[in-house]
Amino acid sequence: MTKEQTPTTPETTGPRPRRLTYAAVLTALEGLGLAVGGLWVLVRGLAGDPDDRQQAVTLGVTLVVLALLPLLAARGLLAQRSWSRGPSVITQILALPVAYSLLQADSIAIPAGIAIAVVAITTLVFLVNPATTQALGIRGPGDAQDQK
Repeated sequence: MTKEQTPTTPETTGPRPRRLTYAAVLTALEGLGLAVGGLWVLVRGLAGDPDDRQQAVTLGVTLVVLALLPLLAARGLLAQRSWSRGPSVITQILALPVAYSLLQADSIAIPAGIAIAVVAITTLVFLVNPATTQALGIRGPGDAQDQK
């Protein structure tokens, strides 16, 4: 890795902005939600009487594995690692269609859709905030310094 990919400027070693901490906490909560949901589906698939046991187990394992992405991203955000913003942003973008589909349901899933949408949009706002990008050492396209 070059020095540009992992900058060690004084901005990245300073105190962590609150917005970055909030983004990390929200991302971790999403990861925990995925893990808990995956474990619940897995246990119900193994112990209960599902229509298709193999499908329930596969879904449970998939959700638990998918939970690793936001959990690792949250850890990276807390440690102010620039790579961690990408996985967190991807998690938020993937959460928006899930929220939309829950909002289209005529059931108790509507409040869950609202909660997921609010968390995803709030986290995205925190992640693109200039203080957050500066703390992570991410430079915009016009901020690149001349190579010598």
